[in-house]
Amino acid sequence: MVSHLSDHRKGLLLSAIGGLALSVDIPLIRLSSGDAWSVLSARSVATVIVSLLALVVIRRLTGSLRSVLPGWAGLPVALLYGLTTIAFVLAVYYTTAANVVFIIALNPMFAALLSWIFLKERPALSTIVTMIAMIFGVGLIVRDGMESGHVLGDALAIFASFAIACAITIGRASRRDMGFASLLSAVIPAAVGLYHIIPSGLSIDHPGWILLDGGILMPLAFWCLATGTRFLSAPEVAMFYLLETILAPIWVWLIFAEAPSNMTLAGGLVLVVALAAHSLWQARVKARAVAAG
Repeated sequence: MVSHLSDHRKGLLLSAIGGLALSVDIPLIRLSSGDAWSVLSARSVATVIVSLLALVVIRRLTGSLRSVLPGWAGLPVALLYGLTTIAFVLAVYYTTAANVVFIIALNPMFAALLSWIFLKERPALSTIVTMIAMIFGVGLIVRDGMESGHVLGDALAIFASFAIACAITIGRASRRDMGFASLLSAVIPAAVGLYHIIPSGLSIDHPGWILLDGGILMPLAFWCLATGTRFLSAPEVAMFYLLETILAPIWVWLIFAEAPSNMTLAGGLVLVVALAAHSLWQARVKARAVAAG
């Protein structure tokens, strides 16, 4: 079915699936009830094992891995995704779930700026206005985090957001399939996590949740979102990370009854409204262009 879709629709479908899968990441991390390094290592090791098994299957079916491995261009992408995973998982333990996902929403802004600087894809005026609104919204969240002692967690989330945008931009510039670069990047957080847990051992009360997360949902999310850069611009793919921004706090609230602070909700509302308005405006502009053409 996907093969019959236009490239743009393929990108939209893949990115939407990836964003939905990503939205349950934080709830599953929390449900596993483990320490940060144990969760990081178990989640990442599961992703690495699934990725290697997928490569073995592809090799047997096609006789070659050239079509799925991105070559040297995949190395910086893998490094960035690996660092993103480390920063993201640690941020979950040092700040609230809502703060993490709302700050990750800076991702499209970073992607647009990087595309403007390095790919010469000048953002429209509407995108620049949206960026200003997003900076204001995240400023509210970070200010609240400073007052409540969540500075480290918020800083880690900002770093994760920037690293994701860098990886997306490089993937977009290379025009290569970066799906397996993002998956195999799990080797980095797996090694870091194992290094930290070797002295004391693994400490996870409910490992099934984190194995589901790292073995199925995260490989699906990373592959879909990384592959989406073949068909969509970097800012467009980055927008689909915002499904986590909207849905993850809802899942956490329903499961753990963890309500975000008023300031976090205000900042998140600014982000969501700005991005929704931007998306609707862009869709309207494209529709006008098609009608005029």
